[in-house]
Amino acid sequence: MLALMDSPLLIAKTFEIIKIPASTRCTVVCAAKGPRPRYPRVWKTNKKIGTISKSEKLVKSIKELSNVKEEVYGALDSYVAWELEFPLITVKKALKTLEYEREWKRVIQVTKWMLSKGQGKTMGSYFTLINALVNDDRLDEAEELWTKLLMRYMESLPRRFFDKMISIYHKRGMHEKMFEIFADIEELAMRPSMSIVSMVGEAFIELGMLDKYHKLHAKYPPPEWEYRYSRGRRIKVKVQPPSKQVNTYTERRENVEQDSDLNKNYESSEETSGIIDDQQVRHDNDVTIYMEPEQISDIAERIDDEQLRQEADVTSNELEQISENSNHSMETILDV
Repeated sequence: MLALMDSPLLIAKTFEIIKIPASTRCTVVCAAKGPRPRYPRVWKTNKKIGTISKSEKLVKSIKELSNVKEEVYGALDSYVAWELEFPLITVKKALKTLEYEREWKRVIQVTKWMLSKGQGKTMGSYFTLINALVNDDRLDEAEELWTKLLMRYMESLPRRFFDKMISIYHKRGMHEKMFEIFADIEELAMRPSMSIVSMVGEAFIELGMLDKYHKLHAKYPPPEWEYRYSRGRRIKVKVQPPSKQVNTYTERRENVEQDSDLNKNYESSEETSGIIDDQQVRHDNDVTIYMEPEQISDIAERIDDEQLRQEADVTSNELEQISENSNHSMETILDV
């Protein structure tokens, strides 16, 4: 009878060695069915249009419009209509490009539109709005925004806002408002920066308040240490005093300017002396032209007599020196 048994060939086929590739990064082996196909994950999205090109497109679409508020706002609304989320990054980049190109009216319009949508309510956007309003000669609106920010974020307002407002008032010579902001800084127990101290000190000097100027610099001397950031860490660094090279450079420059002034004076004096000499020569020539021949001969004889006298004096002096030297040499010989 025939025995029902598996042939050895079939058993060998079932126990064949499965070869696994060395790089298991891209393939996953499932039993004996081969590598499983890899599908893109949910968080690995496909490439999209960059924010830089979008911001450039937004800037071009805004620049072609007029300064009418409704027209600009309508263009911005139509640009954002097909976006699922508010494109905050593209709008911020567009604001940076407009600020670089000094399109202050467009910066004001885009910032106000963004804030009206409830987006980008940060200190950076408020700072750009104040800067644009000041550069567009709308100081009243900038002051209103400043007072609102100061009343709302009194203790958490960044120091650069105070620096900006004091510099604005310093450029326009509005000293009273400068002193008001400086008083607010002292009330909030903030240490003013060196730029604020220098601007307030210049205002005191302009107004003739030297006592307050000295008190200010005595109260807020220049710091010996400052903090710098390197690789995400805050490091305390000692502030170096102003280098001697700068002082020597300024001194040399002042000396060069003084020397140039002296050279100019010397050149002007040489020019005037040359003009005077030319005038004297012309005058002498005119005098000699109008002299008679007998007078000219008398003057020539006098000049010859004076030359002879001078030569005789020179020869007599030489003879005296020779005789003195000879006597001295004889005395030395006798002493020996």
